Amino acid sequence: MRIFLILISTLILSACATTIPVAVITHDGHILRGENTVSMASGTFSVSDGRLTCTGSYNPLNESRTITVTVTCNDGRTGIAIATRDTPMSGGGKVTLSDGSEGTFIFGDAARKI
Repeated sequence: MRIFLILISTLILSACATTIPVAVITHDGHILRGENTVSMASGTFSVSDGRLTCTGSYNPLNESRTITVTVTCNDGRTGIAIATRDTPMSGGGKVTLSDGSEGTFIFGDAARKI
């Protein structure tokens, strides 16, 4: 019975995912677009311009207004993004990659307009 309850709980939690848009703007005005997907079990994002793709994950249970997110790009760069939530579903921040390049990002409805 206990295993059955754990299985049902896992299925319910994994089915409750929300996806919101993300846009990253590099220092030279280049734009990467993508999505942030969050559930009770995981928080992930992926942005791309068709050539460069950067992804990351974070703890969705962290309720802090500002969180730090690790970033990995398909060109070998890694980095850190610092995100500040305006609401649970919107906000923005700054990303710094291992080569020193920087960008800003927004997530939520405002990212759709970029």
